[in-house]
Amino acid sequence: MFIDERNAPVTTLALPLRTGVPSANLSAHVQAVIQRALDERRLVGAVVLVARDGVLIDRQAAGWADRESQRKMTVDAIFRLASVSKPIVSTAALVLVAQGRLGLDDGVDRWLPGFRPQLADGRPARITVRQLLSHTAGLGYRFFEAEADGPYARAGVSDGMDASAISLAENLRRIASVPLLYEPGTAWGYSLATDVLGAVIEQVHGEPLEAAVRQLVTAPLGMADTGFVALDAQRVATAYVNDAPRPHPLAEGETVSPFEGAIGIPYSPARIFDPQAFPSGGAGMAGTAEDFLRLLEALRQGGGALLPDALIAEMARDQTGGQELPNAPGFGFGLGFSVLRDPALAASPESEGSWRWGGAYGHAWFVDRARGLSVVAFTNTLYEGMSGRFVTDLRDAVYGALEAGR
Repeated sequence: MFIDERNAPVTTLALPLRTGVPSANLSAHVQAVIQRALDERRLVGAVVLVARDGVLIDRQAAGWADRESQRKMTVDAIFRLASVSKPIVSTAALVLVAQGRLGLDDGVDRWLPGFRPQLADGRPARITVRQLLSHTAGLGYRFFEAEADGPYARAGVSDGMDASAISLAENLRRIASVPLLYEPGTAWGYSLATDVLGAVIEQVHGEPLEAAVRQLVTAPLGMADTGFVALDAQRVATAYVNDAPRPHPLAEGETVSPFEGAIGIPYSPARIFDPQAFPSGGAGMAGTAEDFLRLLEALRQGGGALLPDALIAEMARDQTGGQELPNAPGFGFGLGFSVLRDPALAASPESEGSWRWGGAYGHAWFVDRARGLSVVAFTNTLYEGMSGRFVTDLRDAVYGALEAGR
């Protein structure tokens, strides 16, 4: 039982995950992938969890949580989550939808009357909750801008991973001052939409975002180590950046671009320890791999414990109208994560309809509901752990082991 700030009981759901007998074949395949990435100095440390039909069949921690002090990686290590926070916050919004307190097609201005970004020609635009969840709202990210003095940069917008001292309300004011990139609902663009969604959640729930997410999602699922502030610094994995001859520790304020031609993300590894930092719904949380697996399994298993099955189905439905995601052939986007439309086009062994996303601090995860499979891979090395060879090698190793064991 968890107690929220209003001293009202929060129901704890039955743990949707059981520990089973490890699969030796699967463990060997996964261990080989991790060890190769460590040996080739593409990763510093990693935690990988694999669940099949609700049973945890592989749990591995390898490498260093902090290389310089020789602190080994452990399965309960806490990681800065970056965009892994998006499915968590999106689920919180959908819990409010399930409770009848929020509508997917509500206009955002109903809850945030001061948030009224306009189109480039000055026309007003209506943004809905669904468009925030699916990243079809016309918003962008500062780190995607090609120039250091792009519109978001000039407005002083924070992407939620820097050391900005502004409030969430002030960041929304700055976001709204920049013209939308397109008419909401007509295109797809990864964006600060989940940060705006966080402000909507605050208004609907009547609590700060940290408390709202805890009451709606993390406490009911027993995700005790997941939140917007990391309280146990000794368990937090040090962040590293891919470099030659080996990854270097991510420096405070260091800018690293995940894509060629983009200005990049100015990181603040210290931000997760600052209780005064505004709660970024899209990038501002920390947590463990097992905590996150609890969320994935609650959604994969369904049954109405956290969300009605109909809402999970909507969450897992491509909301883009068939548009392609940049650099992700075969994928569309649902309400909080990508959805695989065409495995052949994606050159992936995953089943059609599989869910996937990652995090800029070096994380990847996927859920294949058709095969009852959930996989979480948290590393402390960007960007190898998010979009490098390790991600596809791990995926292929998991499916190869499962196919061999049939």
